[in-house]
Amino acid sequence: MTLRVFSLILVSAGLVAACGPAPTPQQQAARQHEIACLGGTLGGALIGGAIGNQFGGGSGKTILTAAGAAAGGFEGQRFAC
Repeated sequence: MTLRVFSLILVSAGLVAACGPAPTPQQQAARQHEIACLGGTLGGALIGGAIGNQFGGGSGKTILTAAGAAAGGFEGQRFAC
């Protein structure tokens, strides 16, 4: 019974959301640009952190991992945006 009610609510919410105004091409382009910037930043941070983690030892390894993630995030954001 509760599954049917939940399904009905979920479908109703989807139908109501589908009735909203369509985004303009400018809004779509802005959203795609935001996604690209975020993807570049996160990707760069992950790669930079992985590379930084290969060097150093002890607390130096932690520092180099953080520095690599920061530098990678900066460069990824600069490249993607």
